Amino acid sequence: MIRRLLVFAALLLASPGAGGAALAIERAPAGAETGAQDVQAAETFDAAWTIVRDTHFDKAMNGLDWDAVRTELRPRAVSARSIGELRAVLREMLGRLGQSHFAVIPGGGGIDGLSKSVLDMSGDTGFDVRLIEDAIIVTAVEADTLAAKRHIRPGWKVVAVGGAPLEPQLAALPADSRLRQVEAWRIAQERLRGPAGTTVTVTFEDDTGNRHDVALTRRLETGEPVTVGHLPTMYVRVESERRPVPGGLSAGVIRFNVWMTAVDREFQKAMDEYRNADGIVIDLRGNPGGFAAMLMGISGHFVTERRALGTMKTRDSELKFAANPRFVSASGQRVAPFAGPVAILVDSMSGSASECFTGGMQGIGRARVFGQVSMGQALPALFDKLPNGDVLIHAYGDFVTADGTRLEGRGVVPDEIIPLTRRSLLAGKDATMDAALAWIAKQSVSPNRPSRTPAPESGDLR
Repeated sequence: MIRRLLVFAALLLASPGAGGAALAIERAPAGAETGAQDVQAAETFDAAWTIVRDTHFDKAMNGLDWDAVRTELRPRAVSARSIGELRAVLREMLGRLGQSHFAVIPGGGGIDGLSKSVLDMSGDTGFDVRLIEDAIIVTAVEADTLAAKRHIRPGWKVVAVGGAPLEPQLAALPADSRLRQVEAWRIAQERLRGPAGTTVTVTFEDDTGNRHDVALTRRLETGEPVTVGHLPTMYVRVESERRPVPGGLSAGVIRFNVWMTAVDREFQKAMDEYRNADGIVIDLRGNPGGFAAMLMGISGHFVTERRALGTMKTRDSELKFAANPRFVSASGQRVAPFAGPVAILVDSMSGSASECFTGGMQGIGRARVFGQVSMGQALPALFDKLPNGDVLIHAYGDFVTADGTRLEGRGVVPDEIIPLTRRSLLAGKDATMDAALAWIAKQSVSPNRPSRTPAPESGDLR
């Protein structure tokens, strides 16, 4: 049975929440849904229930009578008439816990009767969105994409996808502001993404109120493909640049989209390049998480001694997460960790490992955080293959930062909250980045600011 730390990106893009969704859905032929008995309904339900019972970090099951849940829901699972009905029962069971990182990712049987072609989300449209002022707003457009060539701009409203308006789905969003953000993003992505090479027509509303129907061909997602266990393929992207800072200074800006081991090499190269910069900005906006253990190495670029970042508490043990100093460059040369100001950018789609890293660095006072409150979905999780071929995502631990902050259900609260507004996007501004660079400028001229290249506090290479 393969087990790994959850990569939450896969949960978002292949989550059971996607089951009702998509426009231009190609339904499987009548009768094509496999009956629940054919996919081992009883065995699948029992396996999921037992795995959660035996691995949940809280022996009290978050105050829930887990045996009573089984007694109530098992008969419905066994009598389910389709894969979709079985999965609906499993989702209801997991939902009773009221916690993040519990989900069922459909296996070979597809999502509730949708054909396999609908499950292909390998193509994207070249722009990202967020929920702003109760509307889906374009927040970024990648250069050299069809969306950029069609002059789609940040700040434009996405009114409809494939001719179907988004407003009815948005009206049913949960009241909780953090959950609203995540669910709204997922609704949009379920419709915007699809098989690479296919075309989708998106209706936008510009800053003047005019509407534009734009046909966009979905492109194959860029980045280094990475496959982890039974989860869908993910594409790792690391970008870096040197940005000017007020006062004639500069900052190294590093951004990556998911916490996978492939990031470490490129992050190290970027740190070597910007070691003489006046500050470092780590942009985790839209980064939903990945391998939590990676935060110990990434944080090591910014500390000269081992520092506790937080603790993962499981049912029977605790795992301490600590920043491990990095005294060697990518080329094997001895270096000192970066000692200048560090800013971390987060938003409503920064989750899981991104929250653990940011909250940990914030807790030890080694970084200042800018942006919007993060997801608040920071439970480490495992995944297990169920008897019917589906994959069960289940949290097995809780994470608390070194200063005692529990991030689940709360999120990382930035030191400087920068509201994301349509007005600033239409003006071509990145208010969060601007605030971080302005802060670095102030720190860089401070007479109390330490040198960027302190001597290592240990003679050992680590």
